[in-house]
Amino acid sequence: MAVRRLGQILVDLGFITDDQLEMLNEEQSQNPTQLIGQIAEDMGLVTDDQLIVALAEQFGLQSIDIEGVVPPEEAKAVVNDTMAQLYRVIPLQVNDGVVTMATCDPQNLSMQDELRRFLGYEVRLLVATESQILKSIDKHFNEDVESIEKIISELENNAELKEASEKLGGGGPINLSDVAELVDSAPVRKLLNMVLLLAIKDHASDIHFEPFEDEFRIRIKADGVLFEMVPPPRHLAFAITTRIKVMANLDIAERRLPQDGRIELTVGGHPVDLRVSVMPTMFGESVVCRVLDRSVVSLDLNNVGMDEETIEEFRKVMAKPNGIVLVTGPTGSGKTTTLYSALSELNQIEDKLITTEDPVEYDIDGIVQIPIDDDIEVTFSKCLRAILRQDPDKILVGEIRDLETAEIAVQASLTGHTVFSTLHTNDAPSTVTRMKDMGVPTFLITATVEAILAQRLVRRICPECREEVEPSEDMLTEIGLTLKDVSDKKFYRGAGCSGCSNTGYKGRVGLFELMIMNDELRELIMLNAPTDKLRAAAEDNGMRLLRSAGIAFMFDGTTTLEEVVRETILDA
Repeated sequence: MAVRRLGQILVDLGFITDDQLEMLNEEQSQNPTQLIGQIAEDMGLVTDDQLIVALAEQFGLQSIDIEGVVPPEEAKAVVNDTMAQLYRVIPLQVNDGVVTMATCDPQNLSMQDELRRFLGYEVRLLVATESQILKSIDKHFNEDVESIEKIISELENNAELKEASEKLGGGGPINLSDVAELVDSAPVRKLLNMVLLLAIKDHASDIHFEPFEDEFRIRIKADGVLFEMVPPPRHLAFAITTRIKVMANLDIAERRLPQDGRIELTVGGHPVDLRVSVMPTMFGESVVCRVLDRSVVSLDLNNVGMDEETIEEFRKVMAKPNGIVLVTGPTGSGKTTTLYSALSELNQIEDKLITTEDPVEYDIDGIVQIPIDDDIEVTFSKCLRAILRQDPDKILVGEIRDLETAEIAVQASLTGHTVFSTLHTNDAPSTVTRMKDMGVPTFLITATVEAILAQRLVRRICPECREEVEPSEDMLTEIGLTLKDVSDKKFYRGAGCSGCSNTGYKGRVGLFELMIMNDELRELIMLNAPTDKLRAAAEDNGMRLLRSAGIAFMFDGTTTLEEVVRETILDA
């Protein structure tokens, strides 16, 4: 059944007039991302209580007043503090496998399914006002989040779970009904839910589940650095990895081959994708979940960290009618975010933009995006051939992995298309050598490549606990400076606080090195000049090295000397 429009329901209930609805629709057309109910409340046309009545009517739910309601302990045992805060729900009752909870986001249609999957209970929703929900969370769910240590200690003492895990995880034939019962058990769900929710809350980029001979390790990568959590009992490795495989719709009976899957969640009102990779090892299956949280990433070139001169030059290159623009750097250095930001800026009605990616990481309205699937031979090269028949203006190829893809990208640029892509190289000048090694003829490199942008990510110093620090002479030597060179400069570090989990860092910023092709560089490439000569010539023409970009951020207090050394030491 089609869901009735909220604006019309507000009119039908007598809360607003037809003229006011027309005004709301006009306002929403100016701000498409804003919900009409929120606009009506902001303009003072409806109260919080009236909006909740209308939302309940829209989705066929009951509204409830939770002012003064105390969630029972058995309900709080099912929905912990972290889950209540992230999903903005208040558990009210648990009865016969059904948990009843109040929400202020009934329009989040996937929330019920996700909570059902997370909790292992049927979920019944009631609608309460946002102010009541937040007040209740603050009062009843704002204690210290239940610790991983507490959950793990409970699991260690669970003899029944230990026996079942050891029996099924032994490597022999498995009974699928027994496995289903194990992975659906409350303790396993509870631990995994806690790990996933805390990782998402801390804006982690990856979660690693690693089995070893005598331990099972869980590590979370935040701001490019891995942090180890308290390890769960070794015998739970099979149960936890199999639970992840169930959530990602993978084959739980297959334990000898690598598998890839995806878990889609909506946490705290925004979509989060987990890309799941399962790899067999000597001691069980290793699982890595890549967290793709669209709310954390700002697809705006002005926010990626380029200085004004670099961003101006990069925009000129982006606007060219043809040619290849390459972004290079190691895995996790932000290449995709930079390219998406560029495409978002180029996303105009008069141009057709097509991407082919493995996988599609962020969905952008107005851009045709094609996922790669090697299992059915949908490869970069095959997609790129097909894309050229779709009349594109700008093309993004997720990665140039082989000569075939490189050659088609070159042909596309020669026939009047702008091609954006990525490569894995240490810096901008060495990208030319990498393309030659792949087999791309030198004359085609000089004819098509317009610019190469190399990038790294360094951690930002936490603004809450930033303090001045004296640099060590050894560390300065690592980046080619002496104490005399920096006598008038200040250096900073993060002392560590609760806001940054005592790391001293919060968030990351990009270092960029933009090499724009000109006649001098093209001539050097044709003469097979070494990378050092290319780098020196590019620097003479105004290219700022990654190291120089890092030093600038270090001197203005954005990052630390240690971070610059860690990310740029290889470029000396």
